[in-house]
Amino acid sequence: MIQRKNGIVVVGAIFVDIKGFPQNTYIPDGRNAGYIEYIHGGVARNVVEDIANLGLNSTFVGIVDNMALGKDVKQHLRNRNVNTDYMKSIENGMGTWLAVFDHNGELAGSVSQRPDLMPIYSILEESGDTIIENCDSVVAEIDMDEKIVDKIVDLCRKYNKKLFGVVSNMNIAIERKDLLKQFDCLICNQLESSILFSRDYGEISVEELSYTLLEELQKAEFNSLIVTLGEAGSLYVKNNGECGFCQARKIEVKDTTGAGDAFCAGASAGLTYGKSMLEAMELGSYLASCVIASLENVCPCFMPEEFDIVKK
Repeated sequence: MIQRKNGIVVVGAIFVDIKGFPQNTYIPDGRNAGYIEYIHGGVARNVVEDIANLGLNSTFVGIVDNMALGKDVKQHLRNRNVNTDYMKSIENGMGTWLAVFDHNGELAGSVSQRPDLMPIYSILEESGDTIIENCDSVVAEIDMDEKIVDKIVDLCRKYNKKLFGVVSNMNIAIERKDLLKQFDCLICNQLESSILFSRDYGEISVEELSYTLLEELQKAEFNSLIVTLGEAGSLYVKNNGECGFCQARKIEVKDTTGAGDAFCAGASAGLTYGKSMLEAMELGSYLASCVIASLENVCPCFMPEEFDIVKK
């Protein structure tokens, strides 16, 4: 399959991640000496860089801060060969994610401040037809302002493009279930799936979870759903009754930040360029394992030929 100019279009927010790591055993209610890092982040930003790192055409639609840090974020994406033509620089255009990790590299707690994303709507009003007509698929954060998501859905329907949903805040996303019916596939983790369907999936087997999610998916009239289960792997369910499971790769954990985003990038790329659901999940699992095994929040660089994805 030949890529179009804009490749996979990713729409969403950019965050600056402020990450704290303890030098010794993490004490939740105590003082923890350690070190702090400032990293370019955000689900959508990570996803688009991961896609670019697969050697695929990618385009980011979003906003950045009009200060020096925003320029750095934009230039970094350009350096990764992401198309940044549809990024707008505005005051307070980026959010902040403050995260603390324990001594095992696991997330111990976080707080986020989200930017006003409505300027993205004006970008889509001005250039949406050009962006979507010349792309292969769209990955969108489903918790953006409803007006933005509705516009993306309309454009994808108009140009017959696959639309994949990723999650930054599921508590916001569940308010627009009617729009979620228009997505080809939603990708989330087990906790987010519990919020989506108002069910507790914490203590059931993978087989039971598949059956229950399929039932809920069909009730909600969603098309398909991929759920990551951490070290237990990932599963998918489709409205036609099909379901499947992908084992996780065993890897030494250094930092789990960005692993879910890398999974989303791999799965979306696979589904865009002709892979089966299970094959796409295997690609996502591989990218996630690369992130987990490093201190980076995105995957390393590859060539699409390594995964038999697409021809330029």
